[in-house]
Amino acid sequence: MALKKKKKQEEQTAKQQESAGSDEKRLEESKSVVLEKPTGDFKRIKIAHGVDTRDQPIRVQGWVHRLRSQKGLIFIILRDGTGYMQCVLNGKLTQTYDALTLTLESTVEIYGTLKALPEGKSAPDNHELVADWWRCVGKAPGGDEAFTNRVAEGADPSILADFRHLVIRGETASAVLKVRAAVMRAFRAEYESMRITEVTPPCMVQTQVEGGSTLFKFDYYGQEAYLTQSSQLYLETCLPSLGDVFCVQESFRAEKSHTRRHLSEYTHLEAELGFVSFEELLEHLEQLICGTIDRVMADPAASALLKQLNPGFQVPKRPFMRMDYRDAIKWLNENDIKTDEGKDHVVGDDIAEAAERKMTDALNVPIFLVRFPREIKAFYMKRCPEDKEFTESVDCLMPGVGEIVGGSMRMWDAEELLKAYETEGIDAKPYYWYTDQRKYGTCEHGGYGLGVERFLAWILNRWTVRDCSLYPRYTDRCTP
Repeated sequence: MALKKKKKQEEQTAKQQESAGSDEKRLEESKSVVLEKPTGDFKRIKIAHGVDTRDQPIRVQGWVHRLRSQKGLIFIILRDGTGYMQCVLNGKLTQTYDALTLTLESTVEIYGTLKALPEGKSAPDNHELVADWWRCVGKAPGGDEAFTNRVAEGADPSILADFRHLVIRGETASAVLKVRAAVMRAFRAEYESMRITEVTPPCMVQTQVEGGSTLFKFDYYGQEAYLTQSSQLYLETCLPSLGDVFCVQESFRAEKSHTRRHLSEYTHLEAELGFVSFEELLEHLEQLICGTIDRVMADPAASALLKQLNPGFQVPKRPFMRMDYRDAIKWLNENDIKTDEGKDHVVGDDIAEAAERKMTDALNVPIFLVRFPREIKAFYMKRCPEDKEFTESVDCLMPGVGEIVGGSMRMWDAEELLKAYETEGIDAKPYYWYTDQRKYGTCEHGGYGLGVERFLAWILNRWTVRDCSLYPRYTDRCTP
């Protein structure tokens, strides 16, 4: 028995050596194979335009997204950012050194004719490029440095963050970023339909909006300055000249928070509206959110990606649920949802993220949580006429992610605002330009800030907002 086993092992070793020798010989011979570039006019196209150029001589360039060899054929799924295309190499095209050593993520150029696939076969856009000639433009490494080893599925999140520049080449990450682009187009189109003007406020400031503990400080020519927490104050100054305005800017919060919905730098979509009531502000938010989603769903490419990433997504129905802050406190206690310290909630609590999310997920509908106590909200928020201890403020909560929008009516009376500075211990002098908005023709007005990454995490069902940012910045992460 042992002799038979030994003989079998010897035969297997001999076969492996013979195969290795054959492979080496084939590789050596492949170096002499030269492909003759075809003459004629091969139109250069982007993959997305392939359907319009079937049965025509074309050339495409891109990255090898998938690769397999089969019976003298090499199948390549090519990616160029606009889409994916199956390409087939056969005959002499498969015998070159580059063909035998081709790796994932190598860049190639392929000449050929795009042919519709017969019934029963499938490929992206239901066609494939039958190659006449090709070349490798830049070969990616194999072995230990191969792409799939660098960004292996299930790798530690910190490793994937280090290699984010490679992760975004994947189908999921790139799909998220493409939907993000469609969402930004839709937001702008929705604002345009409302005749709301886009402005670009500064990111380097010397005043605070959300509290000093989250400010990123830096030296500005010998003066103390900060990265902006919000563009709100600047947007308010635009109302008398431009009417309703919005901006899409990066905001910065120095919160040492490791939750799945916090970033140190995030894309902040903010707007300020003049001559509105609190209820009109809420109705505007409903229109912005639902109108933007309707536009994304009407975009065939974007809606297909959204359904691919989140098949169960349901377009929210209007009106959103209105829930008073005091009713939320009552609901949390009735449903035995405790504070982070394990206690019952009381009026005055700043409801913690975990409790808020449990409530939102349980109710499973969009919620406008309104009228927060003045002590837990910013100094500029308008007090409720019926009870000055509460503010005309709103957080828009969505199942799965929690708060995506925070907004309020703003104090419009100069004397009231000056008292608010004093109460908060804020020096009013640096805010003279903000206070002037109440001095030179004031009006009832309100506004809000929407976190784009949180909005995307909601509609795409992503576990963390970090997946919705090109290069996320959070505590201890400022690379690559």
